[in-house]
Amino acid sequence: MKVLVANLGSTSFKYRLFEIDDTQAILLASGGFERVTEYTPCIESMLQTLMDEGHLDTGEDLDAVGFKTVLGKDLSGCVEADDRVLEALDGFKEVAPAHNPAYAEGIRCFREKLPSVKRVALFETAFYQWVEPAAREYAIPKSWRDIGIRRYGFHGASHKFVAERSAELLGSEDVARRAKGLYVDGPGEYSGSPLRVISCHLGGSSSVTGIKNGVAIGTSMGFSPQSGLPQNNRVGDLDSMAIPYVSKMLGITIEEAENQLNKQSGLLGLSGIGNDIRDISKAASQGNAEAQLAIDALIDSIRHWAGSFYFKMGGADAIVFTAGIGENNTEVRSKVCSGLEEFGLKIEAEKNESTRLGAEAIISADDSTMKAIVIPANEELVIAREVFRFMNTQLISTSN
Repeated sequence: MKVLVANLGSTSFKYRLFEIDDTQAILLASGGFERVTEYTPCIESMLQTLMDEGHLDTGEDLDAVGFKTVLGKDLSGCVEADDRVLEALDGFKEVAPAHNPAYAEGIRCFREKLPSVKRVALFETAFYQWVEPAAREYAIPKSWRDIGIRRYGFHGASHKFVAERSAELLGSEDVARRAKGLYVDGPGEYSGSPLRVISCHLGGSSSVTGIKNGVAIGTSMGFSPQSGLPQNNRVGDLDSMAIPYVSKMLGITIEEAENQLNKQSGLLGLSGIGNDIRDISKAASQGNAEAQLAIDALIDSIRHWAGSFYFKMGGADAIVFTAGIGENNTEVRSKVCSGLEEFGLKIEAEKNESTRLGAEAIISADDSTMKAIVIPANEELVIAREVFRFMNTQLISTSN
């Protein structure tokens, strides 16, 4: 089965083409476009490239297109990307303005260009469907909860891959199978050996998730991708009373305050120099106190959430680092794990420093009872697998 994974940003379009079956997923091609203003020319150019490279004869050779949709109103999971998905994306477009309109437009473009090719949406919120109500509900009036205000969680595909791969690395095949089959079979009952993992997706957008026996028990992000850890230029967690106070004291509208929280805050707001951790780290090494504050605030927030999930799960067997910062920033990994020897976590400096770019590695000492692991993010692989499972489920349902 040939599955195309479409990653749609507000100004970008990236893709990966997989050949996938029950035993393996082979990456056939990948590419992308920046400064995108319209998706149709990108789709046409991509299809021509895939044909020129011999991967397709026509666009209709694709079996499915998978989308990493972010947040849908009253909708989650792995579902056909039909009008119901478009309505769900539109229902929460104000909550995820950088993501939902882009995916809605992209889905429509694929529908118009390749009408016979199945379109499947895997929502980022899907991994958190089984979080207990006490961990997902805010202490707000029922009328607010009735219109969908609650913790949803994001980076679901990334954290799901961590759930699968960390279980394999730690020798827990039963947990790995449970994590892989989650969207088809649900969590079900589990009676095997317990496995507790703290997953840290750290990049331009960051989150920490607690994973017990392959299933998420909670996450740092809440109602929107704005929440949780400090993001590259988004604030993360903030007391709600700050907004009306700032509006009054600075004489700005609520809309302008929201704009500043979304575009001028996070690592950018704290450092004052930019939102790229590499630039911030360089400035901090040269004595820039505000740049150092940005790094320290990020690390403090990671430890805060990791500590929360450690407590909730009664311990942890591993802490995993993934995504751009998690995979590549040795300082952040080292400081997140510092001073935890009494909890059984010992980072081995040489392993941490020598981890190659994009490489998978265990960076804790051999006698560390809590492992520290670097796992490169592979969200597209998760999407391709889930689209394949969805398609197979649909075929089985149709044949019956």
